[in-house]
Amino acid sequence: MLFNSAQFLVFFPIVVLLYFVCPDKLKNYLLLVASYYFYMCWNAEYALLILTTTIITFGSGMVIEKAKEADNEKRSKAKLAVAVSFILNIGILFYFKYTNFALGLMGGLLNRVGVGVNIPVFDIVLPVGISFYTFQALSYTMDVYRGDIYAEKNFFKYALFVSFFPQLVAGPIERSKNLLKQLQPHKFNYEDFRDGFLLMLWGYFLKLVLADRIAIFVDTVYKDYDQFGGMYIVVATMLFAVQIYCDFAGYSVIAMGAAQILGIRLMENFDAPYLSTNVAEFWRRWHISLTSWFRDYLYIPLGGSRKGKLRKYINIMIVFLVSGLWHGASLSFVLWGGLNGLYQVIGSLLMPIRDKLRRILGISKDKIGYKVAGAIITFALVDFAWLFFRADSLSDAFAIVRQIFAVRNPWILFDHESLYQCGLSDVNFRMMLIAIFILFVADLCKRKGIVIRKVILEQDYWVRWIVIPVIICFILVFGIWGPSYNEANFIYFQF
Repeated sequence: MLFNSAQFLVFFPIVVLLYFVCPDKLKNYLLLVASYYFYMCWNAEYALLILTTTIITFGSGMVIEKAKEADNEKRSKAKLAVAVSFILNIGILFYFKYTNFALGLMGGLLNRVGVGVNIPVFDIVLPVGISFYTFQALSYTMDVYRGDIYAEKNFFKYALFVSFFPQLVAGPIERSKNLLKQLQPHKFNYEDFRDGFLLMLWGYFLKLVLADRIAIFVDTVYKDYDQFGGMYIVVATMLFAVQIYCDFAGYSVIAMGAAQILGIRLMENFDAPYLSTNVAEFWRRWHISLTSWFRDYLYIPLGGSRKGKLRKYINIMIVFLVSGLWHGASLSFVLWGGLNGLYQVIGSLLMPIRDKLRRILGISKDKIGYKVAGAIITFALVDFAWLFFRADSLSDAFAIVRQIFAVRNPWILFDHESLYQCGLSDVNFRMMLIAIFILFVADLCKRKGIVIRKVILEQDYWVRWIVIPVIICFILVFGIWGPSYNEANFIYFQF
């Protein structure tokens, strides 16, 4: 069930109404049933996978809780419980997501050494959101082991933590310290409802008005990249950076708003990342829940920056290569992750040189010029890496890069008629530019500490009753709706 589907627009109000009228002792059970129904709308059989992950991590948490304050022999049982939980859950994830990828790599290596084999391709359907709920459940196991939380003894409450429908299939990847403790009965709160509703509207604006409109242009160019070249691909890749931001942030914001209406606060997943002045800052502000997950459960256990610079750089590269693989079973994703890791390693190595040049030239880090230049350079680096993320394969990615340099057509940037040949009419192209400007202003306000929805809610009631319906009408009129209302998938559902 997609957030931008008519089915969800019926489902969610019913869940909210039932939640606030049912007795407190039934509220979590209602949300659990609703969450499983939400997921089963894609494939009912795969609900068994969530249940399996839930049972494994719940059981491991109970074993760890009993063993962690006992003698050394029993503490070793806690380590064993963690290991079993990770092996089983990563094994399930590997089977569904990486089996064909691993077999393909193996077949390629064997063929290179002269061993000709026919590697079978298995017909495996990737369950929606499996990477998200698997990582969320595994973080619970580690949190219990580290003593950050006590093991949850109520199985149904824990099952709701793993399957909570607003953030089930595309995050944010919640921590037990935040979400699990909030899974208590909540009373209707008008302030939460208003704020959550505006959050959802902003998410729908990002998805329907921006992401799905930009997708038309990007898909047109990347689908026939051999017919386009030069600046067409450059413009499409720049727009893809905005598309994936609006698509993924749109989902996260809708999830935050839906949860807040129910009285639950999810963590923020994006913080104006394209205003970052370096790649390291970008990754602190992009997909925050995943970045912090890798920091806490991979980077720090590997030694972080505690074991010298060389080890720090190796750990950074490991984290980003694994992050690339998490995003997809393709070498193009691995290269995308490696590029982002390499940017940070090089940035760290060059930092003393940059600082010295800045002192010699009298450039201040606090001045607007330095920040703008840093943001532009950071966007260019991140955007180049996005090309490998967007390409269908590694060979396609390199072919697209060649096409950028093979065709010299900078004039299309000034001849708008050329850009109108890429799927968007002149009206839609201008609307896209207006919407991107709105996004830029909103992110700029956010970095300045101005929360626009709170500004709206602070106005007199008659202003609110004008502004909010106008926003709704704007989304309905200017949102991209397919023939017969075919709602578009969210990009991160494939991960």
